[in-house]
Amino acid sequence: MKRPEPLPSRLKLEKFSLGVGDRFEHQARAQLRACLLAARQGVEIVPVWNKSNREHVTIGSEPAGTRAAADAAVEALGWTAPYFVDADHVRLETVERFIPHSDFFTIDVADWIGKPAEAQAVEAFVKRHPELSGRLSIPGIERPLNTSRGQVEQLARQYLQAVQEAGKIYRQIVQAKGEDNFITEVSMDETDSPQTPPELLLILAALADEGVPLQTIAPKFTGRFNKGVDYVGDVGKFEEEFSQDLAVLRHAVQTYGLPTMLKLSVHSGSDKFSIYPAMGRAVMRTGAGLHLKTAGTTWLEELIGLAEAGGSGLALAKEIYAGALEQVEELCAPYAAVIDIHLAALPSIQTVNGWSSDEFVSALRHDPRNPRFNPNFRQLLHVGYKVAAKMGQRYLEALEECEEVIARNVTENLYERHIRPLFLNAAPTHQ
Repeated sequence: MKRPEPLPSRLKLEKFSLGVGDRFEHQARAQLRACLLAARQGVEIVPVWNKSNREHVTIGSEPAGTRAAADAAVEALGWTAPYFVDADHVRLETVERFIPHSDFFTIDVADWIGKPAEAQAVEAFVKRHPELSGRLSIPGIERPLNTSRGQVEQLARQYLQAVQEAGKIYRQIVQAKGEDNFITEVSMDETDSPQTPPELLLILAALADEGVPLQTIAPKFTGRFNKGVDYVGDVGKFEEEFSQDLAVLRHAVQTYGLPTMLKLSVHSGSDKFSIYPAMGRAVMRTGAGLHLKTAGTTWLEELIGLAEAGGSGLALAKEIYAGALEQVEELCAPYAAVIDIHLAALPSIQTVNGWSSDEFVSALRHDPRNPRFNPNFRQLLHVGYKVAAKMGQRYLEALEECEEVIARNVTENLYERHIRPLFLNAAPTHQ
């Protein structure tokens, strides 16, 4: 088939980018310092401040606040490289509030996967893409893909509705902002099963048909990507899937005219220390880019900083845990697919109230070598930011009072535990 003209995308996301979620919009400077440290090592990592509609609703914040915090940090630290503000996990009914303030949109259509597409649309897609049926060799994938026409039809029925929804959301953003003024990501990771190479290729072909110039895509991978803790699964299998997905992206760019900078986005990617070497090897070997979303890890570093500060900061951290434990079912329900908390392994409120600063920090900080580290405690507090949000100004004042120790933890966590092992090791320019 003749290679189509590339889809428009004048605003470009650089090779390496880091989603830096900030629930309470107080750590933008500390986050940016981690990117500055990487820049001094010769590796440019573009910060993308992301915050979802659910987080704004929970906290009572507005997208304008995320933009203001990012802009202020960039000005204060003299950052001259690109940066973005991500409307994270937007849908058709939530995208509008983000449009004036965001230049990066993560379009989430996971809920549409599996909703049967119209028979006419499926038939038209299959006719338009005969290359998806039969034997297909893709450089970087050891065995050729063998997909029958019937299987292509089945996959089209499963995914076309989701892709069409992505197209609707994309066009709504274009109508308001113009097609050259934002980065597009498509998220399909919050589903039950990982996408195989034939599925991912079909999705990309369909997105090209819809005219969506996505620069990153977040597929579902094998294993558990639980919030705030390490990857649970077969690391070897993950590396194989990750490498195959990179190969599919390269093929789709060449075949369907998708943007040349198209790269994988790893959601809930923070603290997945065991797969960082696998991702780093794949990126280094292929020269591919990567977008890593670190989501709520900054919020946890705020808690660690409060506890480390001692005194009223430690008391407040303990109060937040007590509130989270009392509301455990309510807090965990929206995140059921991305947490695994064993209630019996959670310490009692009385026990935590008796902890020293070091004991609280040791239980919360993600250091598996520390025998006091408790992943159940960490996951509960990860989803427990609603408790802090209800404290309102009292929590924000505590952040300001303990700013120095919190900022140190935020910067050190992003740089030492995420940027250094993944991005610096994956960058050929880094010595």
